Amino acid sequence: MDRIFLIGYMGSGKTTFGRLIAKSQNLMFLDLDTFIEEKYLKSVSELFDEVGESEFRKMERDALREVCRFENCLIATGGGTPCFFDNMELMNKAGETIYLRTSIDELVDRLKLSRSKRPLLSQQSDAELKEHISQMLNKREACYMRAKFILDTDDLSVNNLTSSFEALFEV
Repeated sequence: MDRIFLIGYMGSGKTTFGRLIAKSQNLMFLDLDTFIEEKYLKSVSELFDEVGESEFRKMERDALREVCRFENCLIATGGGTPCFFDNMELMNKAGETIYLRTSIDELVDRLKLSRSKRPLLSQQSDAELKEHISQMLNKREACYMRAKFILDTDDLSVNNLTSSFEALFEV
């Protein structure tokens, strides 16, 4: 396996599970948002504010093209990455794609805990958070479903993570 791309909505576990899977499979772990932040010396939030979403998505696409040349790595993408340009097609051609599918209620529970670290969510009530997630998932689900594999993460724990991951590739 040269490249594995984890896709899914924020809070689905792309970074958390990605680090664990990469370690268990002896792969380099790369978080695309962190890669972008290190490249531009600014946070994703700062880049969004300064250049706007459209320009940020171009920067993200360029970063994705760059990491598609890396070998033996697991790449956790941003939640919107697969839904812009030809990013999903690019990832499917460059390696294996896994959609970490997570229910709206589980995402709400996870994101409530990290709300202060996520500027777009920090001022939302629980009901507003749930509505926001529902709307965004509705927009992105068809794109996410183009992944080669789907891994449901609602009940995924560290203990069964590796076996669930390995089972995907026994097909």
